[in-house]
Amino acid sequence: MKKRVFSRLLALGLALTVLAGCGNNQETTQQKTDPSQEASAEKKTFVFGDTTFNAENGIADINPHNNSGGWACIRYGVGETLFRLTDSMELEPWLAKSYERVDENTWVLTLQDGVTFTSGRAMDGEAVKECLEALADTHVRAAGDLHIQEITASGQTVTIKTEVPVPALLNYLTDPYGCIIDMEAGVSPEGIVSGTGPYEAVSLVTDTSLSLVKNENYWNGDPRIDEITVRTISDGDTLTMALQSGEIDAAYGMPYASYPLFENDAYTISGCATSRVFFGAMNFESEITSDPAVRRAIAMGIDKDSFVEVLLGGNGYPATGVFPDNFSFGGDSVTAETYDPEGAKQVLEAAGWVDADGDGVREKDGKKLVLRWLTYPSRQELPLLAEAAQDSLGKIGFRVEVNSTADHGRICADPDAWDIYVSAMVTAPTGDPEYFFTYHCLDASSSNDGHYHSDRLEELAAQMARTFDTEERARLAIQMQQTILDDNAYVFCSHLRMSMISRANVTGLTAHPSDYYEITADLDIV
Repeated sequence: MKKRVFSRLLALGLALTVLAGCGNNQETTQQKTDPSQEASAEKKTFVFGDTTFNAENGIADINPHNNSGGWACIRYGVGETLFRLTDSMELEPWLAKSYERVDENTWVLTLQDGVTFTSGRAMDGEAVKECLEALADTHVRAAGDLHIQEITASGQTVTIKTEVPVPALLNYLTDPYGCIIDMEAGVSPEGIVSGTGPYEAVSLVTDTSLSLVKNENYWNGDPRIDEITVRTISDGDTLTMALQSGEIDAAYGMPYASYPLFENDAYTISGCATSRVFFGAMNFESEITSDPAVRRAIAMGIDKDSFVEVLLGGNGYPATGVFPDNFSFGGDSVTAETYDPEGAKQVLEAAGWVDADGDGVREKDGKKLVLRWLTYPSRQELPLLAEAAQDSLGKIGFRVEVNSTADHGRICADPDAWDIYVSAMVTAPTGDPEYFFTYHCLDASSSNDGHYHSDRLEELAAQMARTFDTEERARLAIQMQQTILDDNAYVFCSHLRMSMISRANVTGLTAHPSDYYEITADLDIV
């Protein structure tokens, strides 16, 4: 497959001529004679292609209070959070200047001076209070994370009082939903907000594009690009050809099969290890995956090493648990089922799943071992994982029916429509382990799609929720991982090496382990 894609793209790339999509150095006859047009031609422009900027991924706009819109808000330089993460995933102030924890439920934040929204309003304590109160009122996950009881403001300070102790409060405030926006300016019908970042959004068409202009009054440096267009290009082949032809300047979400086309002096690849993981959530309401033997066989029947080396081209790391090995609570601290197809067959046989009619598909009590595998195409590697699992699980007696669709969100909400839901997620984007479990695995989790329940996990989560000591939180995270792995509630296949590819004259576009910060004031074309 990889060779076939490479040959096709290479042929297309050689056949295409460079089009005037970016237009950075081209002038029309009118521009040469019209001074106003000549001035316009001197503007630096940048076009960014992204496979994930779409409603399919919960990013219909850049409103951080709407679903996952905060990811676009922070990635594209429109919004900023009170705290951010360093390259080593350590917490540091950003729009906040400092903080004090008065007691277990009370935090006082001091804000940076001289920061304004693109609306022109000063960012002060009252503006931050309004934004966080609106967030808690409209964003279910944020409300569940932050547990805000009361916010008060005075000048450049904000005092947050929580209903219960929230040890990871500052980490949660690095989440994209925590982008501070001007609530007085409001949200446009298209989902445009006024933030404090280096760029201002001026137009947005869902699933198509976002237009940005330089924030002339940016508080933290001088943005180098005058105008930016973010284009939604969900098809990997189309994204590849757009970068080859010069139609775009850089790309996020490039298929790994296309990487060889860009491994030369004409392009720059910036990559880093992240906690983004490809993983499957079992449906505990399904007749198939509610069976512990079936879940264990699935975990034993997926060849993670082959997926990483062959289909990801080495651009990933086989996963054991929720987090990669370079975290103190990472995968090397836990154990999971390893690839063992013969062992998986024995597990199924012992549980009564046998191929009595010799058609290659096991059955039990008249029920065929059919696994309905739900996933989506905008993460280019997920359909490849589905194909690989279809093959390897087929050899141990499953029939895997793959449904790779942009409509996965609606289907996932119907517990009768699927058996395993395979997606990609950054499991520790705030640098703290609590995020994944509160998001996915608990009774109160907003995305516990398979309705998994564990008394032990609920108990450990309650302990973590009141634990401030970071070493103890890491120990609890290891126990929580082991609990869900022992239940085979989830199977973790691969952690992703996230990369962005740009033309060689692009600087300042650097991959970050959190997968948040992409377009910054440092972005430039030289």
